Amino acid sequence: MKNIAENNLIRFTNISKKKNGLFVNFKAKGAKGRSNFSASIAVDVAAAQVDPADPLEKIIEECARIAVKDFKTSELEFEGLVSI
Repeated sequence: MKNIAENNLIRFTNISKKKNGLFVNFKAKGAKGRSNFSASIAVDVAAAQVDPADPLEKIIEECARIAVKDFKTSELEFEGLVSI
């Protein structure tokens, strides 16, 4: 399980409508090295270039592609660690 793609899971949770758009929400869980992580990911339907009238499966699939791509390329920092 040295490959991060083999031990991670991104799960669809729900679709939420907010005043600034329609969002598809995912939960990500995984392990890398000796650490475990979890994260919440929200993808704007407008960013996925799908129409809200499209089938639900297509909307979720396109948003999942964006979520996976962006999650893999994200660089995280510890908040407040710069001051140490």
